[in-house]
Amino acid sequence: MASVSQEGGGDTLDAIGLFGSLDIFDEGLCKRSLCEKCKRPIAVCWCSYLPCEPIQIQTTLYILQHPFEESRSLRTVPILQNCVPKENCHVIRGKRFAFSKYPQLMTVLESPNTLLLYPGDDAIDVSELPTDVAYNLVLLDGTWSQARGIFAQNNCLKSLKKVQVQPNKKSKYVIRTQPYDSALSTLEAAAAAIASLERREDVYEVFTHPLQALCDFQLQHGAVKHQSREFKIENGLWTKPLRRSVQRRLAEKRAQEQGKSST
Repeated sequence: MASVSQEGGGDTLDAIGLFGSLDIFDEGLCKRSLCEKCKRPIAVCWCSYLPCEPIQIQTTLYILQHPFEESRSLRTVPILQNCVPKENCHVIRGKRFAFSKYPQLMTVLESPNTLLLYPGDDAIDVSELPTDVAYNLVLLDGTWSQARGIFAQNNCLKSLKKVQVQPNKKSKYVIRTQPYDSALSTLEAAAAAIASLERREDVYEVFTHPLQALCDFQLQHGAVKHQSREFKIENGLWTKPLRRSVQRRLAEKRAQEQGKSST
């Protein structure tokens, strides 16, 4: 793991690169005072919405973050880092993770108690796992295409047990376009997984309370709610070509809906 730096309360392991992102309050241009903790302008600081003390959890999070995600001011991982103890949340930045460069990470990935939160046909629901185990939960942070790229480029991830969550609520992260109506941000996915693995339903609302505040602040200052790509496609609002995987998923969804309506 490359160089170690602190960001918002969790151990952050820097690898490479930065990325710019449009934000209503651009921290590089805005001359307003910034919160030292969340690095947001004071007027839109979400720190007061965090739990008074970090929530003690038995799960340890390992977030493999695409380097382009780091400079997005509306990213959700800093909220997650501030919701749990430092030792329970580690962020490793990069695209490729080789044993020689990340020996500590490789040790974690070799543990039988390590899970990869990555939806797919071969992923099991986290609710089916035993609850008396302290799991290592690996998440891929970035856009969906960036997350797929990280998975594709790292064979060390393909041998992990894949798990997924079945969200019973729509994402609160309405200021960033999601591919599907059921898609969750990294923060929400982690919160839902922990709530299920540890049978602590309160965790989800506690962790996502600052996210709700972040989105509300942005909407109050001119941002607009983003509909998912799936919503736009189904309502004739999407004009770009669709990948075969997307077409297949939509066809499967329609078939499921037709099956339900016929019973």
